[in-house]
Amino acid sequence: MADITALLLPFFGLILIGYVAARVTRQPAEALGWMNTFIIYAALPALFFKLVSRTPIEDLARIDFIAADIAATYAIFILLFLIARFLRRASVADSTIQAFGGSYGNIGYMGPGLALLAFGDAAAVPVALIVCLENATHFIVAPAMMAVAGGDKRPPLQLAGEVLRKVALHPFIISTGLGFLVAASGLAVPTAAQRLVDYLAQAAAPCALFAMGVTLALRPLKRVPVEIGYLSAAKLIIHPVAVYVVLSLAGDFDPVWVYSAVLLAALPTATNVFVISQQYGVWQERASATVLITTALSVLTLPVLLYLITAGLLPPDLFP
Repeated sequence: MADITALLLPFFGLILIGYVAARVTRQPAEALGWMNTFIIYAALPALFFKLVSRTPIEDLARIDFIAADIAATYAIFILLFLIARFLRRASVADSTIQAFGGSYGNIGYMGPGLALLAFGDAAAVPVALIVCLENATHFIVAPAMMAVAGGDKRPPLQLAGEVLRKVALHPFIISTGLGFLVAASGLAVPTAAQRLVDYLAQAAAPCALFAMGVTLALRPLKRVPVEIGYLSAAKLIIHPVAVYVVLSLAGDFDPVWVYSAVLLAALPTATNVFVISQQYGVWQERASATVLITTALSVLTLPVLLYLITAGLLPPDLFP
């Protein structure tokens, strides 16, 4: 347990430092803009390119792995959507945000740093595949559901074109695609360019976690949503269990791949869920509260998961 504490303390410590810094300095939310730009357009894309470009191409073609992961994630999404829509009598738009609150983890900011610290470089490929392809799926599903809800009045073809453009031009997708090309071609990246990529990649996790802490501080908890109980359980417990079971059923995967996927599924609600809610003007305060509360609760749940993995209590395949 001491090893797990040593692993998670600096990780959550960076979030805490960002939180405290924001509360003490009281900078406006706009002050975070350039850091977020650096993270999304430079640091994290460099990390994904670095991870993917140095991986054998056969390891990058595991469609069965990513399909199983996304299937498990969207099983949780559909379950939560149905609960919100038919049991809670929420609107389609509200139900969509609630479903994302319990199934869309903070895989971009928290995932790469934590998985690589926990499992080493062997976690690089599954993390890159999950972050890029799961995010791409979310980028498609969110506007599609909002269009169904009537929150997006654009013509269907214009909406579809805009969604495809955003997915294709997203920095995570572009950097991962370039990494695929380099891995497949066997081309050597020039030393100077590789050093630049390395410098940027090293900054990804610290900057992302610090920015996450600042973001949490700038969105104080105003109300605790009634739904937070089952949304937190879904995000922090049921989602990783679902990923674990589906991957065990889907095939024989490397243990590090399975553990990386389960760890990413166990992460708290992504800040992007609040961004989506703000974009469409639905469930905003409660989405912010969901991000904050699940992040706080993950301080308790993540050590338990890592202990189960490192102690050998969680076999890599539930159905060997």
